[in-house]
Amino acid sequence: MANVVVVGAQWGDEGKGKIVDWLSEQADVVVRFQGGHNAGHTLVIGDKVYKLSLLPSGVVRPNKLSVIGNGVVLDPHALAAEVERLTEQGVAISRENLRVAENATLILSIHRELDALRESGSAGTKIGTTKRGIGPAYEDKAGRRAIRLMDLADLSSLRDKIDRLLTHHNALRRGFGLDEFTPEAIYDELSSVAPKVLPYMDAVWRLLDDERRAGKRILFEGAQGALLDVDHGTYPFVTSSNTVAGQAATGSGLGPGAVGYVLGIAKAYTTRVGEGPFPTELFDETGELIGQKGKEFGVVTGRKRRCGWFDATLVRQTVRTSGIDGIALTKLDILDGFETIKIGVGYKLDGEVIDYFPASQGAQGRVEPIYEEFEGWSGSTAGARSWADLPAQAVKYVRRIEELIGAPVAVLSTSPERDDTILMKNPFEG
Repeated sequence: MANVVVVGAQWGDEGKGKIVDWLSEQADVVVRFQGGHNAGHTLVIGDKVYKLSLLPSGVVRPNKLSVIGNGVVLDPHALAAEVERLTEQGVAISRENLRVAENATLILSIHRELDALRESGSAGTKIGTTKRGIGPAYEDKAGRRAIRLMDLADLSSLRDKIDRLLTHHNALRRGFGLDEFTPEAIYDELSSVAPKVLPYMDAVWRLLDDERRAGKRILFEGAQGALLDVDHGTYPFVTSSNTVAGQAATGSGLGPGAVGYVLGIAKAYTTRVGEGPFPTELFDETGELIGQKGKEFGVVTGRKRRCGWFDATLVRQTVRTSGIDGIALTKLDILDGFETIKIGVGYKLDGEVIDYFPASQGAQGRVEPIYEEFEGWSGSTAGARSWADLPAQAVKYVRRIEELIGAPVAVLSTSPERDDTILMKNPFEG
């Protein structure tokens, strides 16, 4: 049996919640390996709706171990609040089913303020962050001045680490004309929340290796999408972590051999939240209609998503950078009823036809999409659970996507309901 990595194959918001929930039912361990509480998803189990931002999806299911890996930047207050909220919904959360990497970097109030200052400022380029401190926390991690979860277990040594952190941050705050943070304020912030999060702390790398050696099924759950990867995405309009499948190993403490089947999640069209290039974006009534039918608003922020046609060139690129073995194609039913449907199959850049998305920010802004146009379908795909239930044109559309991206559709989702799924291959069966 293979372990499974789930990654978004576009700019996030691909409908990972339903797919991860379905896979988590089969898994023994569910691991978050990057990002923070800036990316959320909704799980619907029976008549209950759970909105998760930081906790792995397995936490809402009994007898599953959920793990927050070292690749995650952890807001301890957000974690405590999410645990409290789910507890009120009847979910039992304890050390028995939740562990957090001792070497996970913490997000502090100083990070949230800095994030908001940068994003709200008039100078420079707005990235479209959620202002939750994710980027500044990753900066401190790379700058070797971060405070990590394990530091809360030794409060006597915390003050020296706070001083080192504030040497950097107070210089920035002086530049913004703001009052400096005092060491006492940061110490009080951390010492007050320590009892709420330390019970979950563990050496996650060792725990996961033990689980792997015991033959347990591990599901690695990514946040956001591969096109937001800090190296392989639409830089600088990206998140501050690696979101591609390779990060599942680095962000959990396991070797790359532990990563098995890579399942990419992609919508049957494309959406994006925030700033940045989007070659197939629609600015007309069609784009508005896709957004309305697809209920395209962010789980965490409520922000309206930009909508456009499926861009096969982009997804083909993420298939390669993440080593995607199969695609879960979601929200096919949103395209029901369109007279014609388009797929982006390439670009023109300065008059030249290219078959990849360039890395240069300037070139990304200049590319023009090349489309193939398809006849739409009048029948409904909503709720389909077999190929026989799909209109012929819908099948043709899916098969053409497979050809263009160089990966098979392993799972086809036709509604938010977990059972409205056409399964071609179970990723856990390798």
